[in-house]
Amino acid sequence: MAGSLFEKYGGFRTVSKIVMSFYERALDSDQIGDYFADVDMPRLMDHQTRFISGLMGGPASIGDDRLRQVHRHLGISHADMDEMASLLRETLAGHGVEPADIETLVGEVEARRPLIVTAGAAG
Repeated sequence: MAGSLFEKYGGFRTVSKIVMSFYERALDSDQIGDYFADVDMPRLMDHQTRFISGLMGGPASIGDDRLRQVHRHLGISHADMDEMASLLRETLAGHGVEPADIETLVGEVEARRPLIVTAGAAG
């Protein structure tokens, strides 16, 4: 989509690089690294690339129902989500994403916090 963050930052090629860098940080994180111990990382990175692309206004996205479904069993806490948001901010900044655009993207992720955080959540 013309004028989207997806186009502004170079489309799938850039988003893929951002996602790879994000997971390098996430795997090294004492807070959230263990979530990825037995995960098919190429598959996860493909899904995350489509998710972030969609948040940036690109053609691919992951629906809210799917997002809830894939995170439901993980027991993700608010502290885990906070760490993820921090790592995402660092990663986006490292790839030259402008501060206002970083906040827009992190805001899109934060809007989905209730779909991702399950530890201590009702239901």
